[in-house]
Amino acid sequence: MKKILIVLFILSAAVYSQTDNQSFYTFKSQTTSQILQSETLNPKVLSDEIKTKKSAGLAVVYSLLLPGMGELYADAYKSGVYFTVADGFLWGAFIGMNVYGGWQKDNYISYAQFNGDVASKDYDDDYYATVGEYMNIDEYNNEKALERDYDAMYDSEKYYWKWNTNNERKSYREMWESSEHSYNNVRFVVGALLLNRVISAINAVRLVSKYNNNLEQQVGWNVYIGVQNNPDFTSSYNLNFSTSF
Repeated sequence: MKKILIVLFILSAAVYSQTDNQSFYTFKSQTTSQILQSETLNPKVLSDEIKTKKSAGLAVVYSLLLPGMGELYADAYKSGVYFTVADGFLWGAFIGMNVYGGWQKDNYISYAQFNGDVASKDYDDDYYATVGEYMNIDEYNNEKALERDYDAMYDSEKYYWKWNTNNERKSYREMWESSEHSYNNVRFVVGALLLNRVISAINAVRLVSKYNNNLEQQVGWNVYIGVQNNPDFTSSYNLNFSTSF
């Protein structure tokens, strides 16, 4: 009914203006002003803005980049904010676990050099895992020789280590395990980050579909009036309607 009211006002103005060109513009200006000031008529009716459908593909891309952004794109961030907050916590855990794991690694390497006579800190991870399982390099090499696993044996001079007490070895082992557990937990955090993105993307696609379905049920109206001057010095008016779905 609101759209029909606008059309009737404009049609009346067009007919009236056939006899008085100046009166037409005055009437049109007054009519538009009254419509916009009316409390019962939504000013959006006169808007030329046409809403377009949203892309599910873009929603997926946004959610994969930052969970919750796909929902924001679908004009439904109330449900997306939870994915964004979860992503923030997960990134915090990711950074924290990496920092803690590196800190503990530095600790057990320094401890091995000071208490276990390890010559260097540039050995690989397998070496540092082995150091925490045996009291010294001779004990390790003897065991590998009995197993005939000669390739696994270490050079006694280059890879030398020796713990003075078993408690020192256990203390080292605890630091090594703490570091390894922290790094292993990072993998679960990475998995959670990926899962959070996948779930957000699925939710964003659902919301985009809902947005597009609602858009199809809305009809936008635009009214255009043109003035045409005829050769016989008379004027005529063109009234055009456009709709968007």
